[in-house]
Amino acid sequence: MTKVFYIIAILSLIISFFKSKEKTKMVLKKAWKSFENIMPQFLAIILVIGIMLSVLTPEQISRFLGQDSGIMGVVIAAFIGAVTLIPGFVAFPLASALLHNGAGITQIAAFVSTLMMVGIITIPVEIEYFGKKVTIIRNLLAFIFSFIVAGVMGVIL
Repeated sequence: MTKVFYIIAILSLIISFFKSKEKTKMVLKKAWKSFENIMPQFLAIILVIGIMLSVLTPEQISRFLGQDSGIMGVVIAAFIGAVTLIPGFVAFPLASALLHNGAGITQIAAFVSTLMMVGIITIPVEIEYFGKKVTIIRNLLAFIFSFIVAGVMGVIL
């Protein structure tokens, strides 16, 4: 599916270029400036992720996220997910490894939900683009919703 989006984007860029070379060049310059502005923050985020992943192994995390850890394990998982920024293609195998190492389904549901929806590390970037109020409200609602998702998953599975 990703390839389809790349193809659509490239075709759209080509069509735009033929319609108006000046506007297309101007937009590409603006996009490059945006990329340059966000790159230092993005690199800082990647650095923090690398440090966290090198310090915390799945086995260590699973000790705190086991089925017997109860609500405290869910809270711990939610906070770990909220402060960690991992792409989905890494998060889901990590969640699987945690489950195979004894983590509970409810805890992993909270972890993955907050991981995907809450962005403590990305708050400075979010505030810059969306404003402080929207960023705080979005992250709080996502955090609360993650507990609902975890509870539902715990009951269903």
